[in-house]
Amino acid sequence: MTGHVVWHGRRVAFRRGESLASALMAAGVHNLGQAATGQARGVFCGIGQCQNCLVRVGDRLTEACLLICEDGLIADPDAGGRDG
Repeated sequence: MTGHVVWHGRRVAFRRGESLASALMAAGVHNLGQAATGQARGVFCGIGQCQNCLVRVGDRLTEACLLICEDGLIADPDAGGRDG
């Protein structure tokens, strides 16, 4: 393992070059939040097109499948698909 990200208060290990989505799935995390429609978010396409894996990093939303892990990264589930 290369480092740890913090997902919703939980430390999750990752390998160098691994996306957040991949690290979370390896750790058994499949629910990435809730869309504005009320449906659960998760990894679907894995290439950023569907935006079903949107997560909150700081004050912005980003696709977990495109976000490369960095040690100390803090990410949380999106609550309802609202940005800002």
